[in-house]
Amino acid sequence: MLPPDSKLEQATQPVWSAGVRVLHWVLALSMITSFLTHEGGGRLHEWTGYMALAAAALRVILGFAGMGRWRFSQFLPGVAATWAYARTVVNHTEARYLGHNPLGGWMVAALLVDAIATGLTGWLFTTDRFWGVQWLEELHSVVGHALIPLLALHVAGALFTSWRHRENLIAAMLHGRKPAAEPGDIN
Repeated sequence: MLPPDSKLEQATQPVWSAGVRVLHWVLALSMITSFLTHEGGGRLHEWTGYMALAAAALRVILGFAGMGRWRFSQFLPGVAATWAYARTVVNHTEARYLGHNPLGGWMVAALLVDAIATGLTGWLFTTDRFWGVQWLEELHSVVGHALIPLLALHVAGALFTSWRHRENLIAAMLHGRKPAAEPGDIN
């Protein structure tokens, strides 16, 4: 919490709640830890995978049932709007978003799908019905390894947007605040 009337509080506004930020970092750290322990990680790999699956599932539930920036409807526009936004990025005319921009929103969706697919295939592989089933093991490996390019794109997008709009999105995901809205910004 910032002290009242602090310079940071005056120049910024709250964007992401503590819940959004905690769930983001729990999901990120559990997915990364599970990936890093996929060869011989045993129980640590399994439990961090289950943690990622639970965090992703909770995020999806809150994306439909939550309020404000939890809701997917706040940051997942249609395909046409997303392509239109992508064209403005290429033309250096994109609007600044206080929350996720359309490309960032779809990256959130892709990471959630990957986390759920990886967690479910990993869990299924431990059941009697699917123990040792080769196609499931291969699918788990494919979706698990998809994490690397997705994370690289996610971080690259955050760094690019931070540079382009002169704001630190990584810090914003820690303290929850961004520079105050200006005319032309999209809530």
